[in-house]
Amino acid sequence: MAKLQRLKHLNGLTLAYVGDAVYELYVRNHLIQKGQEDPNELHRLAVSFVSAKAQANIVWHWLENDVLAEEEERIVKRGRNAKSRSTPKNVSVHAYRYSTGFEALIGYHHLLGNEERLNELLSLAIKNNEKEP
Repeated sequence: MAKLQRLKHLNGLTLAYVGDAVYELYVRNHLIQKGQEDPNELHRLAVSFVSAKAQANIVWHWLENDVLAEEEERIVKRGRNAKSRSTPKNVSVHAYRYSTGFEALIGYHHLLGNEERLNELLSLAIKNNEKEP
């Protein structure tokens, strides 16, 4: 229970920091398992998954379709509302903040060891992104 209490008080940006790395690795594994081998193509495809716009679209889809539990929505909001010193490049502040919420949720589940839910969300994220034109 102490781990859960500690995580409940972690800054949204800290959760997002971890979530960013977890999602990036998941995406890279996914692309390699699909047979991609060319490093330039791997990078180009990975960016299409991990961009702030793509991540914001995923979390907006989840919120619109009631994919997330109440606690997960709170984590997204914590990440979204966290004050970052960096400014977004090539994306709106609105999308950038929601992408931070997405990463915070991924980091939260990873740090808690909720592997089943984490894998479910990561799989949904990949499927959602692959549907986008």
